[in-house]
Amino acid sequence: MKIKKEKLLIQPKDIKPSSAKFEVLSVMNPGATRLPNENILLYVRVIEKLKKWEDKNFCYSPRYVGKEKFKIQIDRFSKKNIMDKSEVAFEFKNGTKRLTFISHFRKVILDPKGEKVKFIDPKPSFFGLAWDGELGVEDARITKIDDIYVMTYVNLSRDHNISTSYALSHDCNNWFRRGIIFKEQNKDVVIFPELINKKYIAFNRPEGNFQFSPPHIWICASKNLEYWGKAESVTLTKKEEWDYGRVGAGPPPIKTPEGWLLLYHAVQDKQEPLGHEGLLKKTFAHEETTMTYYYVGAALFDLNDPSKLLKKTPKPIISPTKKYEKSSFENKKVVFPTGLVASRKGKDILIYSGAGDGATTFRRIAISEIMKALKPIKL
Repeated sequence: MKIKKEKLLIQPKDIKPSSAKFEVLSVMNPGATRLPNENILLYVRVIEKLKKWEDKNFCYSPRYVGKEKFKIQIDRFSKKNIMDKSEVAFEFKNGTKRLTFISHFRKVILDPKGEKVKFIDPKPSFFGLAWDGELGVEDARITKIDDIYVMTYVNLSRDHNISTSYALSHDCNNWFRRGIIFKEQNKDVVIFPELINKKYIAFNRPEGNFQFSPPHIWICASKNLEYWGKAESVTLTKKEEWDYGRVGAGPPPIKTPEGWLLLYHAVQDKQEPLGHEGLLKKTFAHEETTMTYYYVGAALFDLNDPSKLLKKTPKPIISPTKKYEKSSFENKKVVFPTGLVASRKGKDILIYSGAGDGATTFRRIAISEIMKALKPIKL
């Protein structure tokens, strides 16, 4: 795939931590939209880790406790009740976990071309509350429907585990939180930018594995954005191809004359030599490790029935090849798109992605290039 331009856009060093107790670990997976003044707005996920997450007797975990305002409490747990621990999480003897980090969103303003950072909010812009994302909020997706901005985001909590909430806004500054819409273990929720057959439509991804079916996402409908039904699974592949693994929606889909265009991510595990990236290659050539790759593909769905897959790309349109797309704390290479905005002339799409679980990247690709790469598919 020919990419017109790509760059590393935002790194952890660009973000101020919310307090002296934290350090910024990652800045990634932004929701994106174009504002009326032509600037582009990102809501970037910022991961902050406690500098002191353990001592001799205790492990510590942050939690949002404010009812309306930003307020964090540091919970303390005796190591006598902890079975396993790492720098990012610890597990209790009953099998539950707590994190040593917490996520919020930071507002970033880009120029109209979407390539230059003009402003970064020095403090958290959108964060968890005691009743909504007490253990963090993650991976915003922003859709504009008429004059309303709709933001979906992952909600972590002790009671609801991993769910998806949504919020509404007229200006992308003041958000009216509406709570959970896709319940436990459901992520990658993207809402279509217009009603179809008088209903709101959303792709979503319930967590699970694929013992009985090939990789798929789900599509649901709603009359009011609150209650979602008519759930159907949408299979993306039946053959063991590049996307025959876990799949999920990327940014919200965009409308083209040929159909709804969706970028999606596909996860693939590969066995590679232990030292395949450095001087250890010859020494450990006989040993292997599992490397997880997050690729990006494109799919086209029917305009009037978006549960109907028309075309898809037979190979990834974006692969994690850059040094900054390799995770620094896991065996992963990641490009994870969550934000997409059309260029001002409408010929290109501007893609904003998480890179290697650490940074945010920008890419510009011609829509015509993606449309040419799509091929009819029969599942």
